[in-house]
Amino acid sequence: MGRWNNINKVVSGLMVVVVVMMVMCVMEVKSQQQPRRVTALFVFGDSLVDVGNNNFLNTLAKANYFPYGIDFSGGPSGRFSNGLNIIDFVGNMLGVPAGPVYANPTTRGTAILNGVNYASAAGGILDETGRHYGGRFSLNQQVLNFGDTLNQLRTMINETELSRYLAKSIAILVFGSNDYINNYLLPTMYNSSYVYNPQQFGTLLLNNYARQILALYSVGLRKFFIAGVGPLGCIPNQRANVPTGRCADGVNQILGTFNEGLRAMVEQFNKNHPDAMFTYGNTYAVFGDVLNNPAAYAFTVIDRGCCGIGRNQGQITCLPLEAPCPNRNQYAFWDAFHPSQAAAYVFSWRAVNGPPSDSYPINIQQMALL
Repeated sequence: MGRWNNINKVVSGLMVVVVVMMVMCVMEVKSQQQPRRVTALFVFGDSLVDVGNNNFLNTLAKANYFPYGIDFSGGPSGRFSNGLNIIDFVGNMLGVPAGPVYANPTTRGTAILNGVNYASAAGGILDETGRHYGGRFSLNQQVLNFGDTLNQLRTMINETELSRYLAKSIAILVFGSNDYINNYLLPTMYNSSYVYNPQQFGTLLLNNYARQILALYSVGLRKFFIAGVGPLGCIPNQRANVPTGRCADGVNQILGTFNEGLRAMVEQFNKNHPDAMFTYGNTYAVFGDVLNNPAAYAFTVIDRGCCGIGRNQGQITCLPLEAPCPNRNQYAFWDAFHPSQAAAYVFSWRAVNGPPSDSYPINIQQMALL
């Protein structure tokens, strides 16, 4: 905890944007000076880590237009952020270049050797999650898409080297949020809340999740970072439903079964598969800390998005060509659902470097050294 307290003191005295830029520069230099320990990053998940897959799908869940990407060097890219997202920062910290998106037809050949991003906005653990948006890659589909990548890798790497390559790669999985906000919490569109109570629904998600994680293990992946679900009741979209504008405590409470079960699942996987490492990312605690102690991270606005419409800018995502807030680095949320670039950095740093209370039983940096 001492190391994190020191980081807190540094961040408290600096604007987060300065910290972000400095860290990216340092990590770029380090990646040039040190041999890379992680061969590739394979990213599975939703809009928190989507870097453009949905650009190629027939869906309403897109972020390839301004003001998305207003602080990104390449402009709007499909990231649901004003700039970089979680996976960009994690890759930078590990010295692994961002892998291409699976849905891009050019993602073939040597382009896949640093890994591939399969994440898809509106995608969930359950196939039906997010269907009202249109096309998206669910967890099941993303695992199938990885199988396609694996077949391509087999044409370039012999089996022995491929086994080493996969064992030194890291799979990052970020799922669950959509199964609640774009399924269970939308009773007019989905019947899941009528069929299952919160505990039963959490168990349903865990059972489906476990099966596909083990499928990825069975084909050779050995290092897994599995993020829990953050305090969804505190995102602008859910705050907008509360008369006081405070967090929707009832929403946060129903997440317990899933998050606690995910941590327990990681423990069980590590016992059953000693040749692998599974790590649980405590997203709920990290973002909860940001929202409870915003000044420690130079945030001044935590209850509404930097862009969007409606109460708390919480009804929908940013509108095309909408002018966002000018002081974006002071906002914890970019839009109704997603963290700002600055908040994404905080989570990423703690996932890579934090103590077991952030990343259990070890952090991503420690996993990279195995």
